[in-house]
Amino acid sequence: MKVRLLVNDKESLIEIDPGETLLETLRRLGFKSVKKSCETGNCGACTVLLDGRPVASCIMLAAQADGCSIATSEGLTKDRILLALQEAFIEAGAPQCGYCTPGMLMTAASLLNSNPSPTREEIREAISGNICRCSGYVKVVDAIASAAQQLRLKEASAKQ
Repeated sequence: MKVRLLVNDKESLIEIDPGETLLETLRRLGFKSVKKSCETGNCGACTVLLDGRPVASCIMLAAQADGCSIATSEGLTKDRILLALQEAFIEAGAPQCGYCTPGMLMTAASLLNSNPSPTREEIREAISGNICRCSGYVKVVDAIASAAQQLRLKEASAKQ
């Protein structure tokens, strides 16, 4: 069967097997930031945004995403929130091994899209589905809070 996916603003028509996961399809399309880890939807390494909402691509069938817009971290430079998050992660020293970072960035982007002023508790809750074995999460939360603040400052400056 064929599915039409809009990945990082680029349309693809791809032949899939009926039981193929979205993760498998994205990897075949060349998107390597979408990590294959737990394959049960528990770790968050495979998180992508599907029509703006974070989903575990390892447990979603590609057929379910037919006609949807998908964002992976390869598309970061096109999104002001994701670009701010990348910069904040680097400044805070949040990435350790980097394996969870793409999924963490996608989850954080979804949070900031829906809540531009999250509390630290709201940030922790939002990323609770993303397992990181290296960081201890403190620098990750710091980075997301910093990105939110920077985005608010830029928005306030633009309004003046």
